[in-house]
Amino acid sequence: MVQEAGLFVGVSGSDRIELNLRRANRHGLIAGATGTGKTVTLQGLAEGFSAAGVPVFVADVKGDLAGLGMAGSPLAKPHAAFAARARAIGDGDWQYRAAPVQLWDLFGEAGHPIRATVSEMGPLLLARLMDLNEVQEGVLTIAFHVADAEGLLLLDLDDLQAMLAHCAERAEELSTSYGNVSKQSVGAIQRQLLQLRAQGGAHFFGEPALNIQDFLAQNDTGRGVINILAADKLMASPRLYASFLLWLLSELFETLPEIGDPDKPVLVFFFDEAHLLFDDAPKALLEKIEQVVRLIRSKGVGVYFVTQNPIDIPEDVAAQLGNRIQHALRAFTPRDQKAIRAAAETFRASPGLDVATAITELAVGEALVSLLQADGAPAPVSRTLIRPPASRVGPLAADERKVLVETDAVGAAYDMAIDRDSAEELLAAKRAEARAAAAEAEARDAAEKAAAAQAKEVARRAKEEERARIAAERAVANDPLNRAIRSATRSASSAAGRAVANEVSKAVFGSKSGGGVLGQVVRGVLGGLFRG
Repeated sequence: MVQEAGLFVGVSGSDRIELNLRRANRHGLIAGATGTGKTVTLQGLAEGFSAAGVPVFVADVKGDLAGLGMAGSPLAKPHAAFAARARAIGDGDWQYRAAPVQLWDLFGEAGHPIRATVSEMGPLLLARLMDLNEVQEGVLTIAFHVADAEGLLLLDLDDLQAMLAHCAERAEELSTSYGNVSKQSVGAIQRQLLQLRAQGGAHFFGEPALNIQDFLAQNDTGRGVINILAADKLMASPRLYASFLLWLLSELFETLPEIGDPDKPVLVFFFDEAHLLFDDAPKALLEKIEQVVRLIRSKGVGVYFVTQNPIDIPEDVAAQLGNRIQHALRAFTPRDQKAIRAAAETFRASPGLDVATAITELAVGEALVSLLQADGAPAPVSRTLIRPPASRVGPLAADERKVLVETDAVGAAYDMAIDRDSAEELLAAKRAEARAAAAEAEARDAAEKAAAAQAKEVARRAKEEERARIAAERAVANDPLNRAIRSATRSASSAAGRAVANEVSKAVFGSKSGGGVLGQVVRGVLGGLFRG
């Protein structure tokens, strides 16, 4: 079956199977057990989209997809099998060549760092990332609302931690406006933040944040750039891995314009180890995933889930996946048998093909394929030999990776982290101002108290001095010697006065009678003056 403007996938019998580029944004599924060739199929599809001018994003879980940046080699181990497959499908154009790539790494070790701000991630994804319960998620949402209302930027985990502490300090006030904000819930979130830091989450949150346009680039020959995320280390933190990829999808949805069904996708997104996105996911998150997958199609973005077992994908999401490539499954367990039946039922039947049986019989590099036709209907399932990739199947050496990172179009735009003033710094400044104001008020109160105490002490001393003076005067007055002296002085004064008075009286009135009554008056007056 040949479709115009298609991406060559493989051959079924004499039919050339192609993925219609106008229907490539209707999403897809690549499934199969370990070792059946689904990663090689993913690599071949990524090459095909790139050759058609479509940018690609893919998570490199095992470290071997980075080989897309180097041409395959006739000396490589898979060469004989790939060459034989190319001959079997009649692909005379198959030859080794590298694809244009950009290498990324959340930890900044195996590629350019990818960062997002805490605000861009949002409370829903962060709650999922930290495994918060509903109450804790509500408190986290309140922290975001308060930060937005007060103009506090939440850029990195330090900002979020400072904001949570700020909300705990204002718990009683905020509870009246937003609902209960308990310090216990804030403490639980803070503990989860510590775990997130331990998983390397601090590397992801910050600036410069990723510009989505850097994921939508073409090289100078018009080939779409394949963005490869180094996820081998990231897989040790599955929640961070899943939350990052969902955030990236959400950013694409919010950033890209509505364009309907373009002639070819704006971007194709491969979500490897897709089950990590759905394991233990709360209902709200599942609804978010379903919404993004359903609506992002009209933005021109195709999402392809890659997983071992097709039943890993929830039914509501699986219903959105129009293009399907199913590699072999093994029927070793009841769950495997259930997966086989489920996979068989999702394909449009093809005459003479027992899908359930064929799934268990497929060879490596062979798959059951059903792709959307030009009218949007799925084609009947066909047993297809998949086209081999042209790039290297295997990891890059450290020096090869370094050269690719240093020579791509991104350059050093993301290599140096930026730490500008945000919630942490602003809240710290406010606390410093509050502490300074409190210290100033305390110092002023202390000075006033010291002045009052000093005045009181001066008054007390003055009072004591006055009491001492009065007591000293009384002591002097009551001293026996002083009383005797005063008494003698008074006596002497009286005698002298009488003598003087007598003499004056004699002089005035005569010596005999002392002047009579008048003489006595004069003597009395003069005697009183001398006494005192």
